[in-house]
Amino acid sequence: MDNEIRKKVMLSGIQPSGDLHLGNYLGAVKNWGERADEFDCYYFMADLHTLTVRQNPAELRRRTLEQLAQYIACGLEPEKNTLFVQSHVHEHAELGWILNCYTMFGELSRMTQFKDKSAKNADNINGGLFTYPSLMAADILLYQADFVPVGEDQRQHCELTRDVAIRFNNIYGDVFRVPEPYIPKAGARVMGLGNPVSKMSKSDPNGCVFLMEKPEDIARKFKRAVTDSDTEHCVRYDREAKPGVANLMNIYSAVTGKTFEEIEKEFDGCGYGVFKPAVGDAVIETLRPIREEASRLLADKAYLQQVYTDGAEKASHIARKTLRKVYKKVGLVEKPF
Repeated sequence: MDNEIRKKVMLSGIQPSGDLHLGNYLGAVKNWGERADEFDCYYFMADLHTLTVRQNPAELRRRTLEQLAQYIACGLEPEKNTLFVQSHVHEHAELGWILNCYTMFGELSRMTQFKDKSAKNADNINGGLFTYPSLMAADILLYQADFVPVGEDQRQHCELTRDVAIRFNNIYGDVFRVPEPYIPKAGARVMGLGNPVSKMSKSDPNGCVFLMEKPEDIARKFKRAVTDSDTEHCVRYDREAKPGVANLMNIYSAVTGKTFEEIEKEFDGCGYGVFKPAVGDAVIETLRPIREEASRLLADKAYLQQVYTDGAEKASHIARKTLRKVYKKVGLVEKPF
């Protein structure tokens, strides 16, 4: 395809190691659907990456399908986006091994996530945990991605991918497109309801709102959300002095489209007893159609199977071309089939 008419490629994946939550949605997934007109988008369930930590097999399979259903329910139309399961495209693992051989030990040992995960899983510091940035590089480079949406926690991996791509290209010529990190223009940074100075995380289920959660459970979590300990009890945006209130205002703004100034006026003189349930109600109504559509899709297993089969076929077609070129460059005998 002529480069002048080639759509820029964007790729991203989320591990199905837990249910998608409000932070995933407002911070990333909500905006993914809008990119399909501008980019050639690939989104995958990164199930191979989950294996660095021991998984319950039945739960991993369930979560993978649930994540796919939630992606679609959040607006990622399969007709406009390539949606697939990482392990269904074997080229990921194959290129991951090749790139292991072009990624330096020192580079991998400097990865902050390896250090963090090693501390949390001291009884299972396996080789995959150490080398998974090479697999992540393969995920990206297989599709000649131009852009990778990243948060601060993944920027280091994107930089490593660029370094590996440049190193490989310097040896063998123009094989990989060197990707750029894509920093979304908009996307709420959602903090935990119980700890508003840390990002919302599934590791703290009491402070995390899941997309498939029951409305009554969401309402209860917002009523218990941390605000602040001052006696003022007014709804005012101040991230330093009132991080809990600022987080709730950020969430309310993201789901209603209202500015902080409008929110302050709306709840002027109301106190937290009115504000917190109102935020909860707004989130419930935002997530209701997503939860209902995802539940409908999960009941239609044949449709989901068709989506991930079609997605894997399209992804494999692109990945195969890249891998064939890599195999030729490094000197492997071409497959006879």
